[in-house]
Amino acid sequence: MGYFQDDDKNRDFLNNDEIQKSPLQERLEKEEREIQEKRQKKKGGGGGGKGGYFFSGLIGVIIGALLVWLMLPGLVNQMPGTTTSNSGKNETTINQVATEVTTDVTKAVDMASGAVVGITNIQEVTSGGFWNPPTTSTQPAGSGSGVIYKVQGDKAFIVTNNHVIQGAKQLEVTMPDGTKEEAQLVGRDEWTDLAVISISSKDVKTVAKFGSSDVLKQGETVIAIGNPLGLEFYGSVTTGVVSGKDRSVPVDINGDGTIDWQQEVLQTDAAINPGNSGGALVNLAGELVGINSMKIAESSVEGLGFSIPINSAIPIIEELEKNGEMKRPTMGIQLADLTDVPSFYQQQTLKLPKDITTGVVITDVVNNSPASKAGVQQYDVIVEIDGKKIETAIDLRKHLYNDKKIGDKLTMKVYRQGKLVELSLTLTNSNSL
Repeated sequence: MGYFQDDDKNRDFLNNDEIQKSPLQERLEKEEREIQEKRQKKKGGGGGGKGGYFFSGLIGVIIGALLVWLMLPGLVNQMPGTTTSNSGKNETTINQVATEVTTDVTKAVDMASGAVVGITNIQEVTSGGFWNPPTTSTQPAGSGSGVIYKVQGDKAFIVTNNHVIQGAKQLEVTMPDGTKEEAQLVGRDEWTDLAVISISSKDVKTVAKFGSSDVLKQGETVIAIGNPLGLEFYGSVTTGVVSGKDRSVPVDINGDGTIDWQQEVLQTDAAINPGNSGGALVNLAGELVGINSMKIAESSVEGLGFSIPINSAIPIIEELEKNGEMKRPTMGIQLADLTDVPSFYQQQTLKLPKDITTGVVITDVVNNSPASKAGVQQYDVIVEIDGKKIETAIDLRKHLYNDKKIGDKLTMKVYRQGKLVELSLTLTNSNSL
């Protein structure tokens, strides 16, 4: 007997349209029907023994069991009280963990970044051609960074680089919240590349805290905060270490291709790019230890940035805030390095001893200056000032600007027509000549 031979109710149940049959189910049912037909033929022909009936019955049981097994999931879903949750689709859930990480660097940035602002240099531009009358308009000529270091009354003071604000007709400060403030120039100094500007203090929320650049250690972590490549990357943060202290880099002040000054700087490998100029260099305590300034931009040089030490900057900042300019002592002379003078003129014109190979040649003397009053003459060669050997014009300026004040006396030794002469003069204000 077949498994479904006499069970018409079960057969009707399996044929119910509510249960979707798979191709395998249909094939198994077809095979079952063929077996039943063969069995009926054998009965009609009188053939087949007990073994044949047994074998046919066993096959029917196996096929029936397979059908029930295949239909079981569908039957379960048809039973009362059962539901299907996702219509057979697999759902993927990503587990996410939100961990707020706080480090010494993030703490320092939180303390100092609010004091760093963007500065836009707006200049006058004249346009027009041969056929059109010239017209003048203002437009942004560049941008940099600055650091709010003081609030006094209704004003907030910002230190930046001189080259950031140089030539500006108008200055615009972008605050951390994106608001714009018109700024006024307080003072600038091209020799140290520092400048001070001011804005209204009404929206100022953070003021930088001065640290000390003298106690920095080589290898100490420092953080540069500024606006590299313009305000599009406002408030960028880079980290590095103090690569070197008491470094000096040559500076061409007037752009004539001749080195005029040796700028004292901190060297760091924190990324300092155009637009970072005037921004903050801070330590892990969030204290301002430098004003970012220069970067060597060569393809073969990486990780070499410079910052003006804050201990060197503070006296300049105070003087600019007070007087609007740096009042430096002057001798009233123009200079040239002896090494730039051909040896022929050293011997024939200056008449120097052969063992004198370094010094500073006085190329001109300003009338009514301290030098002219002291009897200094053109083509005198300075070799010593106040007991210190002078080999270059930079040596002379560093001694004059760093060690002397207006009204101080200065003694120097010069070679004049081959003879060593000692002179004394009283320094005066450079702006008075």
